Amino acid sequence: MEGISVIIRNKNEERWIGHSIQSCLEHLIAPEVIIVNHKSVDNSIEIAKSFRHDPSLKPSIKNYCDLKILNIEDYSPGKALNMGIANATQKYICVLSAHCVIQSIDHDFLSLNLKKYPCVFGKQIPIYRGKKINPRYIWSHFEDNDVENMYSDQEERLFLHNAFSFYQKDILLELPFNEDLTSKEDRLWALSLSKSNKSFLYSPHLVAHHHYTNEGNTWKGIA
Repeated sequence: MEGISVIIRNKNEERWIGHSIQSCLEHLIAPEVIIVNHKSVDNSIEIAKSFRHDPSLKPSIKNYCDLKILNIEDYSPGKALNMGIANATQKYICVLSAHCVIQSIDHDFLSLNLKKYPCVFGKQIPIYRGKKINPRYIWSHFEDNDVENMYSDQEERLFLHNAFSFYQKDILLELPFNEDLTSKEDRLWALSLSKSNKSFLYSPHLVAHHHYTNEGNTWKGIA
């Protein structure tokens, strides 16, 4: 599927960001990759720059991409995403965690359903220090069947997770993420979407490995 801008929020993600970008090149067609960087002091940005397309190379070479690096000082998850969306040039947006690595995408399925749904988010398999772990807690939401407007009994609200998700860009311009939240901007966005009488979809036709990091919000209190 073509026409996708990938937004990756980054702060000191040198362990996995290269793997994350590489997986975009392997599973998406000529993606635009936008790194929204928040005060990183490690080598993550230098690693990201190694994927930037060199104009002296033939366009057919698939080891590089159209890469933008944006810096954000006053960070919130929603503000970083909205910044990336404002700078995206493609029709669709993929939000990908800097420590998520795409494993598979059914492109026919994604293309069909992104025309029907403003958002489709994929299955995440938790990887703790190289080992797949049992999908408990938040991971238990990522089941093996398609679910429209997934509801979380754990959280008692609609469940949408932005570590591996695809959006129609137009809907994000119309309905931006809340910039005041320190987390769970995806859940509130799902609620706002439902109030506008629109639906979103979860599907295991899209799969990513979600790797453990010390600072990863999804992992806090789990590993």
